[in-house]
Amino acid sequence: MLTPALARQLNALGLLAISAALAFAYYDQFFGGDLPCPLCLLQRVALTAVGFGLLMNVVHGPRPRHYGFMLLAACFGAAVASRQVLLHIVPGTGSYGAPFLGLHFYTWALVLFCLVILGSAILLLMDRQFERTETAPGRFSALPVLGKVAVAAIIVLAAANTVTTFAECGPIECADDPTNYWILGGEPLPAAAR
Repeated sequence: MLTPALARQLNALGLLAISAALAFAYYDQFFGGDLPCPLCLLQRVALTAVGFGLLMNVVHGPRPRHYGFMLLAACFGAAVASRQVLLHIVPGTGSYGAPFLGLHFYTWALVLFCLVILGSAILLLMDRQFERTETAPGRFSALPVLGKVAVAAIIVLAAANTVTTFAECGPIECADDPTNYWILGGEPLPAAAR
């Protein structure tokens, strides 16, 4: 049986998994030199939105609307990732970024979004987690250590995504194939200006 406390712990583990995916994308960005393209940035937004649904389940207890939000975010992310996979699936069109374990990040993102959709649907079938308890934390200080770490990680990564996206793109549309950071003197050109 999936109790509210166990569901909260599972959501915290899911939040850490989403944070790990975002952290690895940052590692590749800064140490691998792969600047994210606009579709990559949208996938990061979708991952962060999935993380927000998980965060709500961790802090306020599991609710169907939180899972619904995660499903919508994962469907959006899967659509964006599918678009990028389809852009590069035709022979001779090349790819974007270096592969990881044989697949590019956008393919891994599609797999991750599909897993989120499947996991959320399965968790929605388990009604007992939605029982109201008096022990739902409702605030950060009342969370267990795992919950605090997971919530802090996604908040830091979401803030970092906002800052680095502005550093890369500036106040204009991001370049389709970015080569430098706008804030460091680069001038990314929108697709229409090329």
